[in-house]
Amino acid sequence: MVALLVRNLDKALVERLKARAAQNGRSTEAEHRAILEAELPVMDKAEWLAKAADLRRRIGAKPGSTMVDLLRESRDER
Repeated sequence: MVALLVRNLDKALVERLKARAAQNGRSTEAEHRAILEAELPVMDKAEWLAKAADLRRRIGAKPGSTMVDLLRESRDER
């Protein structure tokens, strides 16, 4: 396991985190883990590819276009 240190947090934010942890019956550290796990889920390759395809569809990317192609198109539109 690895430790994570977060510096310079606003005191009000820390108090909200402590209150949320108490509401959920967890320690503040356990609440940190729960939030991170909920916000940063592990995706398998198929799910990642599906999300990437959906994003490409939503931004109107042509099939097979690369990020370089998209950047050039954007630059050329200006």
